[in-house]
Amino acid sequence: MKVTVEDLSSVKKALHIEVPAEKVSEKLDEVYRNLKKTAKVKGFRPGKAPRSVLERIYGKDVKNDVAAQLIQSSVMDALRETELEIVGSPKVDPPELKATEPYKFEAHVEINPRIEDINFKGFKLKKTLYRVSDEELDVQLKMIQKNMAKREKIQEERPARMDDVVLLDYEGFLDGKPYEPTARTENYVLKLGEASIHPQFDQGVVGMAVGDTKQIRVTFDNDHPNSQLAGRTIDFEVTLREIRKEVLPEIDDELARSVGERFETLEDLKEQIRRNLQSGYDKRAEQELNEQIFSQLLAQADFEVPEALVEMELEHIIRDAERSFQYHNMTFDQVGLTIEKLREKYRDTAIKQVRRQLILNKIIEQEKLELTEDQLDKGFQEMADTYNQPVDEIKNYYTNNQNGLNAFKQILLEKEAIKLIIDNSEIEEVEPEPENATETESNSGQE
Repeated sequence: MKVTVEDLSSVKKALHIEVPAEKVSEKLDEVYRNLKKTAKVKGFRPGKAPRSVLERIYGKDVKNDVAAQLIQSSVMDALRETELEIVGSPKVDPPELKATEPYKFEAHVEINPRIEDINFKGFKLKKTLYRVSDEELDVQLKMIQKNMAKREKIQEERPARMDDVVLLDYEGFLDGKPYEPTARTENYVLKLGEASIHPQFDQGVVGMAVGDTKQIRVTFDNDHPNSQLAGRTIDFEVTLREIRKEVLPEIDDELARSVGERFETLEDLKEQIRRNLQSGYDKRAEQELNEQIFSQLLAQADFEVPEALVEMELEHIIRDAERSFQYHNMTFDQVGLTIEKLREKYRDTAIKQVRRQLILNKIIEQEKLELTEDQLDKGFQEMADTYNQPVDEIKNYYTNNQNGLNAFKQILLEKEAIKLIIDNSEIEEVEPEPENATETESNSGQE
């Protein structure tokens, strides 16, 4: 077998492979011998059909089968011979196989880029000292207070007002006909003013008395998340069943105990909220440091990225998006998304992420970083804490999942590489910008 390598770029190679005519003939003979034993040909006893008849009936399929076998085996041999460590799968456009001629074809492959040693020492970084403010703490407590509010039926006879909680039945009609996306719904709980269906819907309910039935017309915006409602005018028939009001509990020790048994006092709850908020801020500061690091690393490491790695990263991003949508009982169609749109939207993100991974891999290799058993055990414990699972279950999972364990170790090694960079950088601690100082993180004290 003859193999030559053509450089198409720093990461793209074309393998020109030529399989000798003798090997082609041998493979064809082998396939026809096996076929003769099993083929059922009219007019011939099993195993007695001549090859000329088999070639006439099965020739095209046999050639395709032999071509596939020769490509698979010869590409593997070529990769061993050339010592190319490829990423992704070889791509071959199979030419027609001829019985008496050498089989010549091209296999296009990609390899990881060659990256020069990276100077990661002496980076100048800024670390923002985010701190939890009393205002943020108050916001979180009020959110908990609102979530723990009781909804009591009003005793007085009066029409619905904004901020009331109402119990109602509704059905939506499009052009006078029942419309499936707004099918009849009974005992629907709605807080007026939150626009959970539409602001026009809330406005229409305001002023209704218990027992009233009313027609409310709602025109949804063209960019409404639900594509079945976007740009459409729906006539809702609404019957008001009940009006309730929210009764907020006092923010005190009793509220804290109702959140969870581990909270004895309001101060216990505040401390947990503060820790959760600070944890979010610490992660934010860490992410900002990472962005500064990668910005400087990317500036000095210019290299081509293999398309195969970009495709794999894109698939990972899309799978994550699908899982997120499924968790919220939604589909891409409902928000007007397609796989093609997501691939286009996140392609640059995927390229950037692959470049980061390749750079970190280079530093890991360059600095000969290895994980100790203590570091691996610490990683298992952190994962157990994150998912609130026993650490032994985490270890058992990875013990029986070698691919998962390798991926987990790689993540830990990348963290060690980033830590090494930070340890060798000059870090200036700075106060948050005024517009960021009062931002409220979404973490609550109920975690």
